[in-house]
Amino acid sequence: MIQSIIRYVHGYVKIRVEGYSPERFLNLCSHHQIYIWGLTPCGNAYEMYMSLKGFKKLRPIVRKTHTRIQLVERMGLPFFLQKYRKRKLFFISFFLCLGLLYFYSSFIWDIHFEGNEKWTNETLLEFLEEKEVTPHMPKSKVDCALIVKEIRKAYDDIVWVSASIDGSRLRIQIKENEDTFREADAESGNTSDDSTASKDGQEEETLTPRDLVAAKDGVITSIITRTGVPQVHVGDTVKKGDVLVSGRIEVKNDAGEVIDYQYQASDADIFADTQLVYTDTMSTKYKKKHYEKSERRLYYLKIGSRLISVGTLKNDYKEWELHTSEHQLKLGENFYLPVSYGSKIVKSYISKEKSYTKKEIQQQLSQNFQLFSKGLEEQGIQIKDNHVNIQIGENSASAKGTLYLNESIAKETKTEIMQIEDQGQENTDQKDTD
Repeated sequence: MIQSIIRYVHGYVKIRVEGYSPERFLNLCSHHQIYIWGLTPCGNAYEMYMSLKGFKKLRPIVRKTHTRIQLVERMGLPFFLQKYRKRKLFFISFFLCLGLLYFYSSFIWDIHFEGNEKWTNETLLEFLEEKEVTPHMPKSKVDCALIVKEIRKAYDDIVWVSASIDGSRLRIQIKENEDTFREADAESGNTSDDSTASKDGQEEETLTPRDLVAAKDGVITSIITRTGVPQVHVGDTVKKGDVLVSGRIEVKNDAGEVIDYQYQASDADIFADTQLVYTDTMSTKYKKKHYEKSERRLYYLKIGSRLISVGTLKNDYKEWELHTSEHQLKLGENFYLPVSYGSKIVKSYISKEKSYTKKEIQQQLSQNFQLFSKGLEEQGIQIKDNHVNIQIGENSASAKGTLYLNESIAKETKTEIMQIEDQGQENTDQKDTD
């Protein structure tokens, strides 16, 4: 590939050699270090390629070998420039295009996210905009390491981030922690007092005394304690908030009196049989759309922040919907240009109310239940049994019942710190009083 580019830049020709001894011609070219390629026989002659510099050295060789040289084709940049030397506007446009491509290649024109499910592209783009990371910014101002640090700092449930520049695109890959939800943290009532103001927050959290309490009512089926003092056994019925494993260990003397406490972070795997009330409701009626032929179209071209449009979206339709399609221009795979085109179409329709059949209702509610069950299984929750029934009314249908589950119910909470009164000091104070 590189050799072909060098040949094109210097220029080369295709020639045909005829005469009494073309083989001698080839030998002399090799002796004078004239490089030949693409040699092919053509009747009593030979056709070949050689560089423009080598072609200029052929005159003495032709005289000595009594051969004839026919110039078949000229190729390369020198001949191209010679052919279009009078077309100045073409060359000006060509070099201007190269300059614009070089200029635009030094900017970021697109930010692409991969792996994000909980956090939408719009949310992440707004966050990056606050950090002054936006499309149309110079590549020299993009700090990938800082972007990764800021995202990890702002979103606790994002466990891995990678930022890289591919052409004119900023590519951000994200891995979310599926077991972490901010809403669950808010409902659990955890406050900032539970965490410590330490630089090594993770190590400090591990050393903080903690109990394990029941997150919901249930019957204990399995308990494996690694640290802490278990307060329940297999078969015990527990209520929400009951202490399952205590992080406070009593230190007793020979008389069996508690003289001190030791604290640690409880750690255990605790599973229990629980119950969950399942409810899913849907309407038995729906609106079916019948699209009409009349529609409004708008085509647009967006260059940077400037928008050029043709058409109109004004309509007097009673019922309508908007369809938008947009495509960004790019060169190759990753060089995105600040130019995009698209269309907006307003379609009118007439909606008619229809009713689902009994079979369709049962299929929809059953499918919803299967998706719900799959979500529980992905969270490690086992469904042991279910008593879910489908009830169909005139305007609505519902699936209601109880699910019997086996799941982990342990939830961390801060251990209450207990103070031990000095018994010897109390006895001394009592004698002095007497």
